[in-house]
Amino acid sequence: MKRKNFIAGILPTALSFSALAKNMDEPAKDFIVPGYLKPGDMIGITSPAGYITLEDVQPAIKKMQEWGFKIRLGSTIGKRDFTFGGTDAERLQDLQQMLDDRQLKAIMCARGGYGAVRIIDSIDFSVFRKNPKWLIGFSDITVLHAHITSNFHIATLHSKMCNSFPADWDAAEPMQKETIESISKCLTGIPMIYNLPSNAININGSARGILVGGNLKTIETLAGSKSNLVTTNKILFVEDTGEYLYSIDRMFWNLQRSGKLAELKGLIVGGFKVKKDDVGEEFGQTLEKIVLDKVSKYRYPVCFDFPVGHQKNNYALKCGLMHELIVGKECTLTEMR
Repeated sequence: MKRKNFIAGILPTALSFSALAKNMDEPAKDFIVPGYLKPGDMIGITSPAGYITLEDVQPAIKKMQEWGFKIRLGSTIGKRDFTFGGTDAERLQDLQQMLDDRQLKAIMCARGGYGAVRIIDSIDFSVFRKNPKWLIGFSDITVLHAHITSNFHIATLHSKMCNSFPADWDAAEPMQKETIESISKCLTGIPMIYNLPSNAININGSARGILVGGNLKTIETLAGSKSNLVTTNKILFVEDTGEYLYSIDRMFWNLQRSGKLAELKGLIVGGFKVKKDDVGEEFGQTLEKIVLDKVSKYRYPVCFDFPVGHQKNNYALKCGLMHELIVGKECTLTEMR
């Protein structure tokens, strides 16, 4: 992949709009897009899930300040309650304060881990709904993405968090730099285009729909709850890490049996770090076979190996915005305006 060509800041041609207009069942105006950031705007950093030290967030602070933003650290940074960034009450209070703070234009979650689901039902989103801001993160933060997009139709930003910023920017790999810079591009309103080479097992086609998704295991656990991810007429992206193939198969069965695959516009399969099967307990199917079996009766494009997930090539994606997915000689995902 030519990294310099992966992201572009241009809009698609009029031809692509026309060719795919018939697939757009849910207009973008149904979703509220928080205001894009300008130099001098303030970003809050909080830990609604796992703990992180003040030292570990310094590279992210430095880089975001270089982008021209002011930073406000939440009270959970540096706190620890076993694996969590403070007690449930402390994490709830810190996130709630940031959601209600009208001076903040975005909230960066410092890291994932586990913990957001423990506080999601206690969060008051009333002020946030009237004054939306960008909520940034991935992994366990999928809880917040799913809850906000499905309940309030407010766009959020699925991206790397503070624990992914390199301590030495000059020594970082170009890919790592580019993925982090994609956060700034998204926050400042640059229309995004993501290009990657075709995969022989992709299902070709084209579609337009609101982009939603995140961590597959988290999406599975939210099914049937107030945070259930609604996928009808959407382009769904999924990723995961540290799961056995049989567990991934079970998660895709959940997507199928709960109806989440039936009315998609398109499916994007991101990075999956798969655990090696135990000797004598081999599952016998690849990730690709698992996915293709579940979508075999549907007719929408499927893109494999998209650079999103628990990996260095984890690009920022705007959940809740209309996107165009074209899978053919190349796979292209384009943010629509």
